[in-house]
Amino acid sequence: MIEIAPSILAADLADLAGAARLAESGGADLLHCDVMDGHFVPNLTFGPPVLAALARHTHLPLDVHLMVEEPGRLLADYLRIRPARLCFHQEAAVHHDRLLAAVRAEGVRPGLALNPSTPVEVLVDVLPACDFVLLMSVNPGFGGQTFLPRVLDKARRLATMIRAAGLATTLEIDGGVGPDNAAEIARAGFRTLVAGSSIYAAPDPVAAISALRQAALEGLA
Repeated sequence: MIEIAPSILAADLADLAGAARLAESGGADLLHCDVMDGHFVPNLTFGPPVLAALARHTHLPLDVHLMVEEPGRLLADYLRIRPARLCFHQEAAVHHDRLLAAVRAEGVRPGLALNPSTPVEVLVDVLPACDFVLLMSVNPGFGGQTFLPRVLDKARRLATMIRAAGLATTLEIDGGVGPDNAAEIARAGFRTLVAGSSIYAAPDPVAAISALRQAALEGLA
């Protein structure tokens, strides 16, 4: 199964409701929301009121990605929005098990995100607490960056770890994802594809979602 999660960071920020409608029309599975604090990454994006308003204008489940320092400080605010999934960065937190348990206790699927330079092996002892792991395939902070191919090897190593542990943890990818690399991304083990510019900067975002899914499925054929 392949899930497509359009990233609203790449949409018209003055019309997030419209961006959500485009994602729905294209058959997207999730709506990816990159939360940036201007500290962990050099950008500032969506606070809880913005995402709460967005949630009222879409039927799509929200996939919240906290790119923030000390995510425990903000966790409760974003959990009140009732996203389907929420991940924070392994590099930004210390007590991973505690925060993941807090997410799960609210009925939200918990996950951890890793920067491109962070080895997947740091997750070996916390994987059982993760429903998913998001691997960044660009350095986080801005949209429209070039895909880093080395993340594919990271995914293969992580998939091996997951199988060895007998877990059902899934892999998500974020950064530089498009129809030109979706097949190899899917073959590497990713099942949730976050895409921003390749969808919202396309002439027809609805068709772009379909093309991305088709390309990923071809990688699994």
